[in-house]
Amino acid sequence: MRLDIRLPIGLMFSLIGIMLFVFGLIGDKTNYKSSLGINVNLWWGLVMLIFGIAMFLLGRRGTSTARLAEDSPEGRKIEEVEHHAGLES
Repeated sequence: MRLDIRLPIGLMFSLIGIMLFVFGLIGDKTNYKSSLGINVNLWWGLVMLIFGIAMFLLGRRGTSTARLAEDSPEGRKIEEVEHHAGLES
């Protein structure tokens, strides 16, 4: 199974980022008096959404270019060295 860990992480951060961003847009503005009037939910939701999208896109790009070790010249060389050294079981 070739699941890149960046895919579920990207989806999770994107989902939480969207929820925070929407809450920051529709939430009560009086909640932000203690944070000097800065809408923390809005900004951190946007940051988490951007991070989640970046992780998801990098994960999608990484899975399409992933190759098995036996398919690359470096992987074949390592397999050959391990076979000659008797490291394979």
